[in-house]
Amino acid sequence: MNPKEIIKEILEKQQIDHVVFVGCGASKADLYPAKFFLDQNAKKISVSHYTANEFNYATPALIGENTVVISASLGGTTPETVEANAVAKAKGAQVISLTRSVDSPLTKDADYVIYHRFAEDYSAKLEKTGYALLLAVELLHQIEGYAHYEDMLDGFDKIYPLAQQAALSAKKDAKQFAEAFKDEPVIYVMSSGATHEVAYSTSICLMMEMQWINSGTFHTGEFFHGPFEIVDKDVPFVLLMNEGSTRSIDARALTFLNRFDAKTAIVDALDYGLSSVVKSTVIDYFNPMVITAVFRVYAEELAEARQHPLTKRRYMWKLEY
Repeated sequence: MNPKEIIKEILEKQQIDHVVFVGCGASKADLYPAKFFLDQNAKKISVSHYTANEFNYATPALIGENTVVISASLGGTTPETVEANAVAKAKGAQVISLTRSVDSPLTKDADYVIYHRFAEDYSAKLEKTGYALLLAVELLHQIEGYAHYEDMLDGFDKIYPLAQQAALSAKKDAKQFAEAFKDEPVIYVMSSGATHEVAYSTSICLMMEMQWINSGTFHTGEFFHGPFEIVDKDVPFVLLMNEGSTRSIDARALTFLNRFDAKTAIVDALDYGLSSVVKSTVIDYFNPMVITAVFRVYAEELAEARQHPLTKRRYMWKLEY
């Protein structure tokens, strides 16, 4: 079943008042654009977003038969997220899970499963984010109605080829980034809007997990409320810049970074033609997809320059924890 049919079937059975997104690490971050979309547009539906173990140990009281829980795990084996499905199911929620792995443990307590691609190309890596966002769009449209529904569907038709093209075109800039940043002991990452948790996953996953580089992340709107005190000449930052409503927040941070000659790498959705294919009414929600695709190339080039494969781990999957 596709997202439209899944939501239609759920709503034929019961009223939905709450939508909860649950995951860990990058999968949690991949759900954030959908959460952001509902925050911006829903007038009746409540929405929340949890790391799975907090959901398990501090389960929200609203979880019940009027709740849809949307969970994600790339391999479908993340123990905390598998448990979250069981917790949600036991309380009567409708559970929709996103994974690439058929019949994985995540699917056991899911009412509906959407399988996505990942390794095939750069655009495939966006499908988890895309399906979560499309589920959010369908929930809003079928429950409350959404004036820009057709604009969103048009955006989905165009974003995957655009993101793939953007990633492939970023190779030269990515190599320059890798050469410039390969020896940095710490790299700070920031963004805003729907891309906020792309910055978060870039920091905790691509930098800390996959490259063992110390990293911190924060919303560009919070930059001037603490983090900007560490700005100085050659302090390394990655700024993920959005098109749309939060661009001025990102631009304000960039102006300050440039003022003090910080070492700043910018990945800007504007540079990759997002506004040429996605309508201004919905552009905010597609920034994360093009920026994710492009920065994956940056991460690959960084790994190559540092001779540290993205797959290398010390603890993950190797120890009991």
